Amino acid sequence: MTIRAATLEDVPGIVSLVNSAYRGDGGWTNESHLIGGPRTQAADVEELIRDSGGLIVTGWEEGTLAGCVYLKKDGAKLYLGMLSVWPAKQGAGVGKQLMSAAEDHARAQGCEAIRITVISVRDELIGWYERHGFRRTGEVEAFHAGERFGTVKQRLELAVLEKNIC
Repeated sequence: MTIRAATLEDVPGIVSLVNSAYRGDGGWTNESHLIGGPRTQAADVEELIRDSGGLIVTGWEEGTLAGCVYLKKDGAKLYLGMLSVWPAKQGAGVGKQLMSAAEDHARAQGCEAIRITVISVRDELIGWYERHGFRRTGEVEAFHAGERFGTVKQRLELAVLEKNIC
């Protein structure tokens, strides 16, 4: 798999990928039973790519976008979000490779840990992160207000997990 930073030309593919992974019909990462509507839009992805403090890392197989993840340094920690793999490619190691690239990036940035937030009722997703070295911090954050991330179907909160990389 080829790993590289996203460019503005990648925006349409990233939007399709993220919406398919989070709100599509297939894959085990689907959260459409909790949140309706698209997970992201082109303007949101463009904003993340233009953000000088963050980047979207993409993974490509044979010239086709296989997955992506958003990374942003926050003090001594790297925030990781929007990890997405096409449902048809889930379970094939794409997520693991993107996670490895994120860890390499965190170390290069001098970070001590990677921090993520996951919808607290997503036990299977939290379990995946725990199998990859993340641990719950005990912190809980409010779910994102507004409809930028979709229409919430029930009260949600975000569990905070971290992985030390030192």
